[in-house]
Amino acid sequence: MKVFVIGIGLIGGSMAIDIKAAFNDAIIYGVDSNKEHIEQALNLGLIDQAATNVQLKEAEVVILTTPVDIAVRLLPDVLDEINEECLVFDAGSTKKNLCEVVAEHPRRRNYLATHPIAGTEFSGPKAAIANLYRGKTNIICEVEKTAFKLQEKAMEIFNRLGMRIRYMDAASHDKHIAYVSHLSHISSFMLGKTVIEKEKNERDIFDMAGSGFASTVRLAKSSPAMWTPIFEQNKDNVIETLEEYIANLEKFKKNIEEDKFPEIYKEMKETNHIKTILKGIN
Repeated sequence: MKVFVIGIGLIGGSMAIDIKAAFNDAIIYGVDSNKEHIEQALNLGLIDQAATNVQLKEAEVVILTTPVDIAVRLLPDVLDEINEECLVFDAGSTKKNLCEVVAEHPRRRNYLATHPIAGTEFSGPKAAIANLYRGKTNIICEVEKTAFKLQEKAMEIFNRLGMRIRYMDAASHDKHIAYVSHLSHISSFMLGKTVIEKEKNERDIFDMAGSGFASTVRLAKSSPAMWTPIFEQNKDNVIETLEEYIANLEKFKKNIEEDKFPEIYKEMKETNHIKTILKGIN
């Protein structure tokens, strides 16, 4: 099985590791505009060969794991190059723009819009790890627009990688993911920014930061090159979530100012329910 991974970083590299482990006949071809990433991927054994878009005619599976702004530009070109039996899927954190840009493409049936909910705060080929996707949810959008036999091919890959499947329309995906993923990254980046601006002595930050701060600010180590386009493509939903979040922060601040600590306790106690919702998530 000839698998072309376009964008060899954490997501694409981890996908390559797991596909090679799950399919004995898999040959992984890497496509990346960053030559250093290609060299690293070859040295790490993530890919078997470097390739270019011209070779996509040979592909049986193409996995698009670039930042979402690049994916929107590349996806129509990828569909132009592939053969009729090739499956194309992506791993982007926004889906509406991608689905719209290929809505009328002659080979729309070859594309499956997917979003594996998996990752770390690290990036690049060296960040790739085995079993990143095992037990993780993979959201699939507009499945009915993909050829059934290619859906079956995709499901075999996802099942062997140990992913759970959930179906959703693209607009709903982007709205929900703004709350559970995009907002948390913004919160982390802005917490890190606030602390850096107020605590000029980096040693003080290091010495005084507890596990709570470290876990809350962990996502601030994520790649701005990946996350800025996500915020741009999901702008309306991100703004809506920010407005609600800011309103809650303002209310919390006002309660402190007015010594309404029983109200603060009540809100935090009610929010403890999140432990039940997220039970079992690593």
